[in-house]
Amino acid sequence: MRLSVNIDHIATLRNARGGNEPDPVTAAHIAELAGAEGIVCHLREDRRHIRDEDVKLLRATIKTKLDLEMSIAEEIVAIAEFIVPEMATLVPEQREELTTEGGLDVLNNKRKLKHTIQRLHEKNIAVSLFVDPIREQIEMAKELDAEMIELHTGDYANAKTEAKRAFQIQRLQNAATFAHSIGLNVNAGHGLNYTNIFPFLNIKEIEEVSIGHAIIARAVFVGLYEAVHEMANVVHRIST
Repeated sequence: MRLSVNIDHIATLRNARGGNEPDPVTAAHIAELAGAEGIVCHLREDRRHIRDEDVKLLRATIKTKLDLEMSIAEEIVAIAEFIVPEMATLVPEQREELTTEGGLDVLNNKRKLKHTIQRLHEKNIAVSLFVDPIREQIEMAKELDAEMIELHTGDYANAKTEAKRAFQIQRLQNAATFAHSIGLNVNAGHGLNYTNIFPFLNIKEIEEVSIGHAIIARAVFVGLYEAVHEMANVVHRIST
């Protein structure tokens, strides 16, 4: 399993004071040195955290892989075509939300998604669709020619009882197994942290996890390098 680190919340902290610190691009470099195998950022339409210049600098300087989370708004798609990240993860976006609240409704947006996926593929950008663990949504992701999906793990992360967590893990396991069986690569993310990630280590079909908030929160106490290093050790099953 690989670890990609989402640096959005570094930018959130920077923007809170309207200055230049902390710098999310520097954070990306530290994350790579600490064991991250990819950098994730979400260029939202409202630019509430990551900005256009951040994405340009990330594209020019990171050494691993840039995963650009994005909506299918024309302005954002055009930026992706110009920047050419290794990967684009298409996500739903609502201005009033604090964070992405659920998976894409692939079934009801297939025409727009198909057009966006075709445009990104013309630039040799791999495409992932951020989806809930629902068979029909996964089937449509395959039909639209996405290379991979990212399973939305929020329902699992927010589950309050052991029984509910077990139920959600089984849903995710079933979804990952099905997606893999039809030729999709499988990633996962949203709300994962240093403790609730352990059940995912046993889902062999999940190749990569995307984690941001938990790492940045941990970094407040131990520093960013150590926070990423600790999570990388967990993901890579390295005992410390």
